Amino acid sequence: MKISILTLGCKVNSYESFGIVKQLKEKGHTVTTDLEKSDLYILNTCAVTSEAERKSKQLFSKIRKMDENSKIIVCGCSSQNSGKSYFEKDKNVYIIGTKGKTNIVNSLEEQGLLVEDAGNTYEDFNEVSEVLTRSYIKIQDGCDNFCSYCIIPYLRGRSRSRSIESVLNEINGLDEKVKEYVLTGINLSKYGKDIDESLSSLLILLRDDERRIRLGSLEVNVITDEFLKVVSGLKNFCPHFHLSLQSGCNDVLKKMNRRYTTDEFLEKVKLIRKYFPLAAITTDIITGFPEETEENHEETIKFLKRAEFFDMHIFPYSVRTGTVAAKMKQIEPQIKKRRERELYEIKKDGIKKYITKFLGQEHEILFEQRQGDYFTGHTKNYIKVYYKTNGDLNGKLLKLRLSEIYKDGSLAI
Repeated sequence: MKISILTLGCKVNSYESFGIVKQLKEKGHTVTTDLEKSDLYILNTCAVTSEAERKSKQLFSKIRKMDENSKIIVCGCSSQNSGKSYFEKDKNVYIIGTKGKTNIVNSLEEQGLLVEDAGNTYEDFNEVSEVLTRSYIKIQDGCDNFCSYCIIPYLRGRSRSRSIESVLNEINGLDEKVKEYVLTGINLSKYGKDIDESLSSLLILLRDDERRIRLGSLEVNVITDEFLKVVSGLKNFCPHFHLSLQSGCNDVLKKMNRRYTTDEFLEKVKLIRKYFPLAAITTDIITGFPEETEENHEETIKFLKRAEFFDMHIFPYSVRTGTVAAKMKQIEPQIKKRRERELYEIKKDGIKKYITKFLGQEHEILFEQRQGDYFTGHTKNYIKVYYKTNGDLNGKLLKLRLSEIYKDGSLAI
């Protein structure tokens, strides 16, 4: 059977989709990850924002328009959130939610609507890593934070951890072409809390790994002296910390239910720089959060300048039905756009200042893909590098000198 599997959303979704792909191929099916005429379609959806859910439903309609007869299996956050809306459009479907992805390979003949609670047990694909220069290893699922703007805990369920044995089996089985792997999850910082382990206890077991090790997004509560001592003991750690901030104003953080203050956050940033003076520290910011005043916005601007992030992912607040923030007084769209532009100027300045520190220095670069005349890759601290060459450097590790700022990164010679 030819099966098309289509994925929207985060790296966790991508990891899970590849797990499905691997299982399907082991059963003898022909699998494509492109939208092609197929006997069966599997749509792994996202619902982190209203726009993400809209795109998921739009892709569902696009599949059906292209192929009126083939069956569609829908899974993921969007179907967990609104499975009935898919089923009402089309009865030649099998609708599940975030639970049951690991068993899709045995459910290809199923039909109907079966959206269950995510449960308390981690669903393990076992060894599934895709052979990429940078592979993702999912070690955790779910979230206990219940931030006022986020629907994911309601869709992905409570935090659940993968066993250390299973994680190590996958890492030890990585293809030799994999030069770097990223530990990831929905809330990576909560890893191990439910199985009497911790992220630190896992990392200790990886300290002698020769491959580059990178961490996914972290919450500030995991940043301690003990944790950073463990991280600094890793043989080939990539000194890049992505810490979710969301706002530089304490009043807004409280309304977001983020459970830390800007002073506490800044102390964690300083602690990272104590152990890794030149670490890349990146973050997420939501601007135009409900009831955010101009004074709140100005506080965020001042804080971002103090923290001196390398890069920021800036998101104008998007209403998510079913969350606390959706019921709060909303900010006008034009105000959100203006605040986004103002934060973007700080972002550009941060990128330039950080990269400038490394110009003239040699860095190890893991090359990943061609972009026009250049091959691009990343340093350990996640500076994007452009190297002009006719050769194929995919998967190569080279030491080159960063010469000048170029686009969103640096040229190398």
